[in-house]
Amino acid sequence: MKKIFLLFTTIAIFNGNAQQRPKLVVGIVVDQMKTEYLYRFSDDFSANGFRRLMNEGYVFHNTHYNYMPTYTGPGHASIYTGTTPAVHGIVGNSWFDKSIGKSRYCTDDASVSILGTGDSGEGKMSPTNLESTTITDELRMSTNFKGKVIGISVKDRGAILPAGHFANWAFWMSDSGNFISSTFYGKQLPNWVSEFNAKKNYEAYLNKDWTLLKAESVYDKSLADDNPYEGLLYGSKKPVFPYPLKEMYAKNGAKVIKSTPFGNDFLADFAKEAIANENLGADNDTDFLAVSFSSTDYVGHLTGPRSREIQDTYLRLDQTIADFLTYLDKKVGKGNYLLFLTSDHAAGENANFLKDNKYNFGGIGQKELVDKLRDYSKTTFGVDVVLNYSNDNLFFDKKIIKEKGVDLVKVKILFKDYLMTFAHIKRVYSEEEILAASGTDYYLSFISKGFDPKQNGDLVILDKPGGYGGTGTSHGTPYSYDTHVPLLFYGWNIKKGESFDKKVITQIAPTVAQKIKVSFPNGTEANVLTEVLGN
Repeated sequence: MKKIFLLFTTIAIFNGNAQQRPKLVVGIVVDQMKTEYLYRFSDDFSANGFRRLMNEGYVFHNTHYNYMPTYTGPGHASIYTGTTPAVHGIVGNSWFDKSIGKSRYCTDDASVSILGTGDSGEGKMSPTNLESTTITDELRMSTNFKGKVIGISVKDRGAILPAGHFANWAFWMSDSGNFISSTFYGKQLPNWVSEFNAKKNYEAYLNKDWTLLKAESVYDKSLADDNPYEGLLYGSKKPVFPYPLKEMYAKNGAKVIKSTPFGNDFLADFAKEAIANENLGADNDTDFLAVSFSSTDYVGHLTGPRSREIQDTYLRLDQTIADFLTYLDKKVGKGNYLLFLTSDHAAGENANFLKDNKYNFGGIGQKELVDKLRDYSKTTFGVDVVLNYSNDNLFFDKKIIKEKGVDLVKVKILFKDYLMTFAHIKRVYSEEEILAASGTDYYLSFISKGFDPKQNGDLVILDKPGGYGGTGTSHGTPYSYDTHVPLLFYGWNIKKGESFDKKVITQIAPTVAQKIKVSFPNGTEANVLTEVLGN
């Protein structure tokens, strides 16, 4: 009897140790997803996609970004490093970097080359500009590099930044329709990737029209199909269904799929291949798959948050996620994987839509603003001292300022005063004010967390809250319409529940670190979501 007791005790201890970590962690980022979409489209979601995650997992209803600018590159970096651009260094998608005197792209790396078929520049990418470790890096080190990490997306930055510095692979889609990588990760693509590319599976999605998934009556959560707030998809005459994808593909190539919901389906197909061929979740060394669904961002930018196109994209993504969860259940085992789903930023309303509904918001375009700044400089100082204006950062040409004997402090003060005369501008902060931020100014705290003094500008401009002009939408501000994103945890050791307390995006990575018992990413403040810790 004593031997039987000891045997069962040993088995229990062994099983307890085996469950210290899940077999697979899946991080899903849905590009440009507003939390509101979970509510607005809920009645028309299936039972097994978003609703399954919400009904069986843990829902954080009030999760926000805590810095500006709220863009894709910084968003993915912040989710996975658990810190903000001020620390991890990804201060935009592209930005003017005063340390080198020119613009750079967040994942540019001239030292590497493309693997696969595409334009050579599409493959000169790596995480070299990321200045902090990621949760995926820490998992690799914790497992002595036995646990695999793979990042995938149709966007390079959506694959590379989550995968971190030590990833086995990151794969992204070239405009040719092929998934590619770079020599940062290896000498040649894995055979399974080449075989997947050779099948040209994207053609199955592009050789048909993009029609509404459900009956037209379902789309009463959106504006009329033909409205003035939408842009045109690849030369279409009107922003209306059905979209003739076959014709668009013939004229523009496979890149068309990125701006349709089928780009998400195509990525999910590739994700399944990655799991199967890389044996992710097949042993006791925890693996990590980082998936970024980016077609939602392309569609959102083009058509805006009130379009039937965006609603249809989310109804289709719901089905894609349901199918992917079913695949994970069968391949990895229900309860053997830990999954979280969030977004890299949200999006604002279209400014013209707001105006037409009596919300009085107005502004001017970037080119007009820069022209006015240059004219002001010439009138005030007799010379143009504006070096660059981008991402709401104003850079001064310090060489010219010095040559003319002008006081830089005076330049900043006068430009700041001038900028505050524009009706659409709410605040202007100098580099000195940003670095001395105490936290008492709510919006300054956002800017300081997104500000790197080696890279960012002399002044940072904050517009008033409102929307985005032209057609479609955009993002980038510290306002709730850009910061409020979904956060769902599901699967291994996650109990059903919900929280309405305010959380911040930088809590995800340290929470996952605690959950799977690995070191914190090295730049994080280590604030965690206690609601999903413990069994």
